[in-house]
Amino acid sequence: MTMFKVGLTGGIGSGKTTVANTFAAYGVPIVDTDLIAHRVTASGGTAMHSIREQFGSTFITTEGAMNRTKMRELVFNNAQAKQLLESILHPLIRIEMDREMQAISGPYVICVVPLLAEEGNWRKRVDRFLVVDCAVQTQVANVIRRNSFTCKQVQAIIASQATRQTRLAVADDILINEINRSLLPQIALLHQLYLYLARCSIPLQRRILSNV
Repeated sequence: MTMFKVGLTGGIGSGKTTVANTFAAYGVPIVDTDLIAHRVTASGGTAMHSIREQFGSTFITTEGAMNRTKMRELVFNNAQAKQLLESILHPLIRIEMDREMQAISGPYVICVVPLLAEEGNWRKRVDRFLVVDCAVQTQVANVIRRNSFTCKQVQAIIASQATRQTRLAVADDILINEINRSLLPQIALLHQLYLYLARCSIPLQRRILSNV
């Protein structure tokens, strides 16, 4: 039986990791493409030969991993470099993701995919899109608190991602992650929904869950 797959996405600082961890507490398997990307770009990672070959040693740390800071600065200002990096990483991430999927079991799995809204082929790879949504101001505040980035840096990252409207347009389910709106009851309801869908494989209409 094919496992029911939920694609989880959201902009930087929206709370994807918190949401994924909460689903994991229910025993739901999590496949995180961000973590996979870190593995393939670590020292000895499967992407490192191509990255060194295409970008040069300037973008490699002394430990042999991809220099994420330098690469981030490059791809934010160079669309061609961004496309080249993605052409190296995305096929490897998909291979590792499929490998992880084969090793897990359960009624359904959460696939954390930051670029889910940007890449249309994900609609063929997952059964349902779950978007974690919050105001841009909330994203900025969360990232500054977590990463100590400047406001300008965070805004540049947000500008490089799909817009909030684009993510909401593709969403089947939406988690509202704002102050005074607890994620826990929203996720509890979604967990029951996904268990039902996994059992019945019946598509339901889009649901917007909020704590009102």
